[in-house]
Amino acid sequence: MSSEPSMRYELSESLDTDYFSTFADVTAQDQEFWNTAKTYGAEILPQINNYWEQAHYPVQLVRRMGELDLLTDGLNIPGHRVMSPLAAGLVAMEISRADGSMAAAAAVQGGLVLRSLVLFGSAEQQERYLQPLATGELLGGFALSEPGHGSDSVGLATSARCEGGRWVLNGHKKWIGNGASGGITIVWARDEADSQVKGFIVDQQTSGYSAEVIGGKGVLRAIDQAEISLQNVTVGPEALLPGVRSFKDVSRALVDTRVNVGWSALGHALSMFEACLHYAKSRTQFGKPLGAHQMVQERLAQMLAELTNMQLQCRAVAHAQAANSLRPTQASLLKYHNTRAARRIAATARDLLGGNGILLENHVIRHLGDVEALHTYEGTESIQALILGRDLTGFSAFG
Repeated sequence: MSSEPSMRYELSESLDTDYFSTFADVTAQDQEFWNTAKTYGAEILPQINNYWEQAHYPVQLVRRMGELDLLTDGLNIPGHRVMSPLAAGLVAMEISRADGSMAAAAAVQGGLVLRSLVLFGSAEQQERYLQPLATGELLGGFALSEPGHGSDSVGLATSARCEGGRWVLNGHKKWIGNGASGGITIVWARDEADSQVKGFIVDQQTSGYSAEVIGGKGVLRAIDQAEISLQNVTVGPEALLPGVRSFKDVSRALVDTRVNVGWSALGHALSMFEACLHYAKSRTQFGKPLGAHQMVQERLAQMLAELTNMQLQCRAVAHAQAANSLRPTQASLLKYHNTRAARRIAATARDLLGGNGILLENHVIRHLGDVEALHTYEGTESIQALILGRDLTGFSAFG
C-alpha cells in the first residue's frame, strides 16, 4: 500500500507586514537594533519548539540576548548603547515574533529588574548589578505577585521588619520569572513600621529563601517561573533600594513594562498573521489555493485590520515616551487593546490553519498559548479596563 507523503509548510519567514508604513521612517540607529533582534529571532526559531515542548528553560538563549545588547529596554546602562522607546518596542516585538518565553525573560531582566535598579538603586547597587544583568551573566527576578495578591498587588502581604539595622523578610511570592535561576530577586515587601512598600535585593542563595519552579504550565513553557517562600530571610541595609518610598514608586517601573507587553502582543500577532498568509498561498483546497477562497480572504483582511491598529497604537505610545508625555493610562490602553486584538488574531489563525494549526512546527499554537499569559500578566484585562474607566469617569471601581 502507498500513502501520501506528509505535507509540511514553511510558515515562519518574516514578511515585515506594515500596511500603513507605520515603521517606514525609523532611524538608522533604531533599524540597527531592530535588525539585531531579527537576527536573534531567526537564530532561536529552529530551537524553541523543542525547548517549549520539553518545558526546558534555555538560559543560554537569555544570555545570548545579553551578548547582542538586547536586554537594556531603553535604559541608560553604562557601557551599553541606549535604545530609543521605538527601538525598545521593536526589539520586544521581534523577540516575541520568535518566542514568548524569551520575550518574557527579556521583559523581566530588563523591563523590571534593570529598570528597578536604574530608578531606585543606590550608586553602589548600580555599580554591582547593572552590568552583569545587562549582559545576562546574572539573572534577576522581580517578586511582586503573591499567591493571594496578583492584580490586587497593593494588598501586598509579604512583610519587612527592621531589626538592629538589618531587614527580616517573610512571605510568599508566585509567578516570579527567574525566581529560581540562582541569581538575585528584587523582593517587594511591606514595612511593618510604616506600612509602606519597600524593595530589597536578595541573593537567591540567602538562608530562608526557597523557590520551586512551577510545573504543569500550558503556556510560556520555555521560561521558569517560581513560587517563592521567604522565611526570616535576613539582609543587610545595603540590600534596601533607597529610591522606593511607597507603592506609587513601584508603579513607575510597571508602566514601561506594560508598554512592552503591548509591543510583545504585536510580535505574536505578526507571526500568526504571516503564518496564515504563507499558508493561504501554499495550501490547496477544493482545487485552488486556500487564499483564493472568499472566506479566507475576508479573514486575512480582518486580521490585517487588527494588526494595523496594534501597530498604530504602539507607534503613538513610543512617540509619547520619546516626548516624556506618556500617561500611565495610555500604557493601560495599549495593553488592553493589543492583547485583546492578539487573542482574536490567534483564534482566527488557529482556525484558518485547520488541523495544521495545532502543530508546534507551524508555530501558531505556541503563540496562541503564550498570548494567553501575556493577556494576564502586568495587569489583567479587567484591571486595565477599571484603570481606564476611572480615568474617563473620575470614579474608582476598585473598592
